Amino acid sequence: MPTPTEFNLHRASRVLEITFDDDAHFTLPVELLRVYSPSAEVMGHGPGQRVLQLGKEEVGIDKIEPVGNYAVCLHFDDEHNTGIFSWEYLYNLGKNQEGLWADYLAELEKAGHKRKLRPS
Repeated sequence: MPTPTEFNLHRASRVLEITFDDDAHFTLPVELLRVYSPSAEVMGHGPGQRVLQLGKEEVGIDKIEPVGNYAVCLHFDDEHNTGIFSWEYLYNLGKNQEGLWADYLAELEKAGHKRKLRPS
């Protein structure tokens, strides 16, 4: 499994850039990281129990805390900090970002939720 060689948090644009030792490079929106947090609060305790997260359009990351040499804990500014993001999980989020984002937007639409973004 590839290991991250670089983490760059861009607070203003709310993205986390990660480069892995296999030269894979991903730019992950903080919103995506938050709504796909590997925590039980988001993913549930078994298959098919994922809970759709609403109102996370402008969530940020306050702190990134290492967990051993295999993961990080992301401390989001909405006080969520229970997901342990392993290198494998982050890599898979990056590889599958397009499909996961499309699924998330479809789930929001199905739930009747409109994303609220502040004007640029």
